[in-house]
Amino acid sequence: MRKPKIVILGAGYGGLMTATRLQKSLGVNEAEIVLVNKNDYHYETTWLHEASAGTLQPDQVRYDIRSVIDKSKVDFIQDTAIEIKPAEKVVKLGNGEVSYDYLVVALGGESETFGIEGMKEYAYSISNLNSARQIRGHIEYQFATYNTEEVKKDERLTIVVGGAGFTGIEFLGELANRIPELCKQYDVDFHKVRVICVEAAPSALPGFDPELVSYAVSHLEKKGVEFRIGTAIKGCTPEGIIVAKGENEVEEIKAGTVVWAAGIRGNSIIEASDIEAMRGRVKVNPDLRAPGHDNIFIIGDCSLIINEEINRPYPPTAQIAMQQGEVVAKNLTALVRNEENLEAFTPDIKGTVCSLGEDDAIGVAFGKKMTGKKASFMKKMIDNRALYMIGGPSMVIKKGKFNIL
Repeated sequence: MRKPKIVILGAGYGGLMTATRLQKSLGVNEAEIVLVNKNDYHYETTWLHEASAGTLQPDQVRYDIRSVIDKSKVDFIQDTAIEIKPAEKVVKLGNGEVSYDYLVVALGGESETFGIEGMKEYAYSISNLNSARQIRGHIEYQFATYNTEEVKKDERLTIVVGGAGFTGIEFLGELANRIPELCKQYDVDFHKVRVICVEAAPSALPGFDPELVSYAVSHLEKKGVEFRIGTAIKGCTPEGIIVAKGENEVEEIKAGTVVWAAGIRGNSIIEASDIEAMRGRVKVNPDLRAPGHDNIFIIGDCSLIINEEINRPYPPTAQIAMQQGEVVAKNLTALVRNEENLEAFTPDIKGTVCSLGEDDAIGVAFGKKMTGKKASFMKKMIDNRALYMIGGPSMVIKKGKFNIL
């Protein structure tokens, strides 16, 4: 009797959690498990802001996928998923195709620029490990170049961050800590450097506790960050950005570096496939299956789950993706064993912490608000927990954050 074939697309938080849980719950004779990822490594998406600012080495952010999977139970294919063909139960890859009986779509999201002119062409986005390297290298290049020119261009030392959500604020926190080091390294006057955060919403960290938001903004302003809240970016150019100023006026902000951190959408493969979606995200059934597709599960950035308390989607976080991975692994195990009752997914939000640099943060955990070193400690514990859940104690020892005090 042929074993059912489970294919997992993506080795992010959700995909790896699914794979590592399945290799524990299913015997080698019960199912064939295939994990597909374009890189041979997993990277901690929630650490990319540190790699982008240069406060963490890129190699510290990633680890080898083969180091956490059981190669006797999981077949790893390094390739890029191009298109899902549900009718044929096939996924088209860059170098061939793979068939499936059950499919888990755990592909990461993509930067959403909301149609802002020039943003894709001229801004950097904190979207993957390579883009993080690029941002770090570009900022260092601007500092290194500044003093080599006869006519100094101060805009080289201006960094614009589009968006004051989690990614934007966490990147600003790391950047604020890194800039004094860069000034010293490249003999640049600190007062020549400008870091400007532009946010269209009426507040930084929309939806977060106002008292904590005030703490975060004040903390970053003391380190030199300028905030332009309630200001929409109208365009991005090779010289900087164009922002709205009043009803009919615009203003140009010249900058050597523009980093876009204001939006994420699902993966474009969803739209290239015969699966109903909104901006690449699928409003999944309670058991995390795609509507109309009983053998396709969708988790992570590509899934859309409504928080009925506020009638808005849950943000696509690592915490939720990992919880989804656990539920999908349970449900796949049940399906393989011909059990009918599948588990419904309910997010269990244990807390939310936003880093403000190495030794400061804001957050809510276990119902309590926290700031400063206590929140920073909690953030590092959350990061270490993610490593532990997928790679166990050895991964925490190898990659964990221990500078916690």
